[in-house]
Amino acid sequence: MNIRCAFCQTPYAIGRTEILAGLQKIEAENLSHYDAHCPRCRRVTQIPRQKLELAFPNWKEALTEAVSDASAVPAAPPEPGPKASLPIEKPGAGKAEATAPASKAHRKRTSKK
Repeated sequence: MNIRCAFCQTPYAIGRTEILAGLQKIEAENLSHYDAHCPRCRRVTQIPRQKLELAFPNWKEALTEAVSDASAVPAAPPEPGPKASLPIEKPGAGKAEATAPASKAHRKRTSKK
């Protein structure tokens, strides 16, 4: 369904799934319009219920099909994969290398400037 934003005049489209979700929300909350958000300015353009119903005839049957299809697909449990073992470092083991005193040669080179 093609729509033009009422504020910035940007044309955009909403898909069948968004129309179906909008009609479901309108039916559940007993609303008279659907609020479509403009992708450019994010303002709301109100779409009347009748216009949505004309764009998606037999939407109630499509909704029951979508719900039955979603409930028919079982949720797959996560497969237990091999756990990667990370090397365990002892606390403070990495600090010994970083805080080691510099060698005498290094100290001599840096102090003769």
